[in-house]
Amino acid sequence: MTGAVSAGKACVPPGRRVYAVGDIHGRVDLLRRLNSRILADAERSDADSCVVVYLGDYVDRGGHSREVLENLIMDPIPHFDCFSLMGNHEAFLLEFLDNPGRGEVWLFNGGDTTLRNYGVEVGDPEFYTGGWEWLRDHFLECLPQRHLDLLRSLPLMHVEGDYAFVHAGIRPGIPLADQSREDLLWIREGFLDHEENLEKVVVHGHTPFKEIQVESNRISIDTGAWMSDTLTCVVLHDNEHAFIQT
Repeated sequence: MTGAVSAGKACVPPGRRVYAVGDIHGRVDLLRRLNSRILADAERSDADSCVVVYLGDYVDRGGHSREVLENLIMDPIPHFDCFSLMGNHEAFLLEFLDNPGRGEVWLFNGGDTTLRNYGVEVGDPEFYTGGWEWLRDHFLECLPQRHLDLLRSLPLMHVEGDYAFVHAGIRPGIPLADQSREDLLWIREGFLDHEENLEKVVVHGHTPFKEIQVESNRISIDTGAWMSDTLTCVVLHDNEHAFIQT
């Protein structure tokens, strides 16, 4: 591919130290611990500037989605440039708000824990008479406007030098600027098994692995934190990479 780059040659901008954090899924305890370790690492470095990119899936499954969103809003790491990307679970939540008839899909994928975290019980007797629209309206009453504003403002991609940061991956053969929302949030087949270099080295989460995956064209850092207690961060500086975990 013309202009393709491999992980061995990829660089971030000079003087820039970039941290990317995998899927959090309500584990605010791990997020706070990892953020502290990121800050300590940055303070030991000679970087001119530092950035942290959160790769999405802040909500569902784990029990503290509300606290995770609040952490992202409240300047999670002082003096860092912070970017929070959209994950497919944030998309689930927003789809439920816009189309409550799709609520069963979200709940099946862990949305019940998020609702409960905001004080909304799916087993509330009113749910059985008011249905999904009642549940949506009740959730909106409990969801702070600042959380909704954050969720609706999440971008799908962030680029630093030779790296593209997305939630799930990209569709090979399609320019980054033309990638579909669905692929950026959901792709597995056709991306994870793609062996050729891409326009950028892709740093992503979405598909959990027990171990960090470092390939020539991608770095996967979803280590199933909500189950494994291991939240992973990749550290990029010049043309080198390292990892920090909880």
